[in-house]
Amino acid sequence: MIEIHHVRDGQALRHAYERIYAGPGILHSDSFYRWILNLVRPEPGKRLLDAACGQGRLAQLAALEGVEAHGMDLSAQAVCTGRRQGAHLIAANGQRMPYADGTFHYLTNIGSLEHYVDPAEGVREMVRVLAPDGVACVFLPNTFSLLGNMLYAWHNGRTADDGQPIQRYAARFEWQDLLEAGGLAVIHTHKWESTPPTSLRDLWTYLKRPKAFIRLCLTPFLPTNLANSFVFICRRKTN
Repeated sequence: MIEIHHVRDGQALRHAYERIYAGPGILHSDSFYRWILNLVRPEPGKRLLDAACGQGRLAQLAALEGVEAHGMDLSAQAVCTGRRQGAHLIAANGQRMPYADGTFHYLTNIGSLEHYVDPAEGVREMVRVLAPDGVACVFLPNTFSLLGNMLYAWHNGRTADDGQPIQRYAARFEWQDLLEAGGLAVIHTHKWESTPPTSLRDLWTYLKRPKAFIRLCLTPFLPTNLANSFVFICRRKTN
């Protein structure tokens, strides 16, 4: 696993994310969040938690489908922004979630676990709050992304640093080992490189960025182990 640290402790991490979300923040396209929800397939009326949710857009979209959707994030600034947009969010640390055991039928952690001070503790907390028959979806970045880290290293001789306070990259089964050591059982692994647009707005974004559009076209041909990121669909391990 490759680790890049701009901060070393939880307090500094929180302050860094407050600065990030005081600005533009971190937000994927609606097409991306809908793709994640299609993988999870949450049923209306059941409870979903998006851990380290940022402004809570995934939770908002899940709520529109009748899901009892919740979100939590380390940044109070991100939570305030999401609440103004109608999301049900709280500010909390993903390594110490303020929920009872087995609260949620579905749990998502999208591009966040790799930024925790202690990812292993974060996995254990996800398992704790997940219902015994629940489903967890965890999105994590690949060390050996062909069009990402490997291409960047070829041109620059360095590992890509996205500027987040803490960043980690690992290969597919290294991430799987971390999840399973914490109590999750991986039942499906999906690759991610780019998300097919499901709206004219997202399509226009690709058309304005030719390199991103080429990447989208190449996505079906990339091997899973060389994709940008992995989506792990998991259940709790059974004894």
